[in-house]
Amino acid sequence: MHRIERATEANGGTRLRRDAARACAAFERCDAAILAACEMLERVESLPPLRGLRMTTRVGVHYGAAAPGQPVGADEALAMRLADTAKPGHILASNAVVMQLSPGVRHLACNTPLQDPALDGLGWPVFEIVRYSGTITSIPAAERISQRLRIHHQQDVLFVEENRPVVLLGREIGNDIVIIDRRTSRQHARIERRREGFVLIDRSTNGTYVAENGGAERCIKAGELALVGPGRIGCGFSANDIERDLAFFEIV
Repeated sequence: MHRIERATEANGGTRLRRDAARACAAFERCDAAILAACEMLERVESLPPLRGLRMTTRVGVHYGAAAPGQPVGADEALAMRLADTAKPGHILASNAVVMQLSPGVRHLACNTPLQDPALDGLGWPVFEIVRYSGTITSIPAAERISQRLRIHHQQDVLFVEENRPVVLLGREIGNDIVIIDRRTSRQHARIERRREGFVLIDRSTNGTYVAENGGAERCIKAGELALVGPGRIGCGFSANDIERDLAFFEIV
C-alpha cells in the first residue's frame, strides 16, 4: 500500500480513504490518474515475492465528484466497482475518463469497450488500459512518433518508447533508474513519451538538472521540460558534475 501512495503523490493525487486492502485517490486530471494507475502496477510488481507469491493489484478509474472526508459517493463507488471487476495486474477506466485523456495518454486505452457481464447496467462503456501498447491504439499510426529515447545509466540501457511510455527516476528501489545520491528524492522525476516528443517531469525537492548538446544547463522544479538531446540528467545535482550518478540520453 505504501508504493500505491507513492505513485499517487508522484502524480499529484490526493488520498480520499485507505484501508488494509484498498485505497482511493482523486486527481485533477484524467491523464494523471491513468499514469498513476500504471505506476501503481509497476511499483507493486517490482516487489519481491512474499512467501513465494508475487503481489498484484487492480485499479479502477472513473471521472466524477469526490472529496476527502466525504462519504463514498456514486462516482467513487463506480471506480471501486471497476477495480473489483479488473483482473489482477489490470486497469479499467470508464468512458468518462477516456474521453478526457490527451492524445499522448489515450493510446493506452483499448479501442473497443470491454465486454463483461459484471459490468452490465453500469451506464458507461468501460475500457481496459494497456500499459505497454503495441497491439491496440487509438491514435492513427501516421500520427504516432516513431522515435525512441535511449537512456544510459551506469551499465544499463533503457528505452522510452511505445512499449514503455514512462520511465521513473529516483533514489528508491523500484524506480526504473535508481540514482544513488542523498540529494535525489525517492520519486524524483519521470520521462514520458508523448505524441509531440519526450518530456521530463520533475517531482523532487532539489530539482532536476539537464545539460543538452553543449547548451547551457537548465534546472526544472515541479515543472516539465521537452528533451531534445543528446544530453545528461542530474537528479538533485548539476548535470555537469561528471563524477556524480548521471543519466545520459539521446533520441534515436
